Amino acid sequence: MALPIGWFSTGRDEAALWLLDETLKAISKGFLPIEIAFVFCNREEGDAPQSDAFLAYVKKVGLKLIAFSSRRFLPELWKRGKSGDEEALREWRRRYHEEVAARLEQDLSRVPFSLLAGYMLIISDEFCNTYNLLNLHPALPGGPKGAWQDVMWELIRQRAEFAGAQIHIVTPELDSGPPVTYCRVPIRTPDMMPLWDAMEQKLRSQTLEAIIAAEGESEPLFAEIRSRQLAREVPLIHLTLKRFAEGKLSIRDKMTFWEGKPAPGGVDLTEDVEALLASLRQER
Repeated sequence: MALPIGWFSTGRDEAALWLLDETLKAISKGFLPIEIAFVFCNREEGDAPQSDAFLAYVKKVGLKLIAFSSRRFLPELWKRGKSGDEEALREWRRRYHEEVAARLEQDLSRVPFSLLAGYMLIISDEFCNTYNLLNLHPALPGGPKGAWQDVMWELIRQRAEFAGAQIHIVTPELDSGPPVTYCRVPIRTPDMMPLWDAMEQKLRSQTLEAIIAAEGESEPLFAEIRSRQLAREVPLIHLTLKRFAEGKLSIRDKMTFWEGKPAPGGVDLTEDVEALLASLRQER
């Protein structure tokens, strides 16, 4: 029997649609014994062209869709929050996700967890304390926090040996919930050392902040680290979902369990991710 899960997305770009499509393909091939019980999107038709395409795709493939625009919800309170009123922002998040919970009450009761797959809102404390939510973060457990761009630059700043990705349980502390699974990728390999050497050469005459401002995401070392890290995100997501469906992974009381035993540091799926990635490359 397929494991039902929830799927949360803002659908703000092609990557959000691509991730859902790749997951449905893995389900149809029999690799993933899961069922996407519902898709929740915090945008409605007319909010943005990208999310309109996402919503149309969800309808086309016949998934249950619940769309509730965060852009149209208490806009004055949201503006106060974005203008620096932290209390107003917390109140907006609480009230918005309280309404989400009401709209999803029956659906959320059917699933052991939901995956945040390009969901761009910070979840309210009450919502993430009540429900099991999983999120992808583009760093190893204990690694840099923030947006993926911030993570990549921090890895360079630290001259890190490894990049990585993790699936973690969502808690009120941003990007700091208990890890569920993770994978690592070495980034100081012989073939990458010329890029590191070029970066060190630049740093002799300018700061990293100056390099970020001048080159941004096109900087060669940054781009290569991101490319290697990004290639492992979907395999990690799919393998994590597969292990849940097989009963090897579970969540109880906001804690990760592997084969019935606590796994407070998460489960290292690096070897499985590399094997799946190699298999997918052969298929192409």
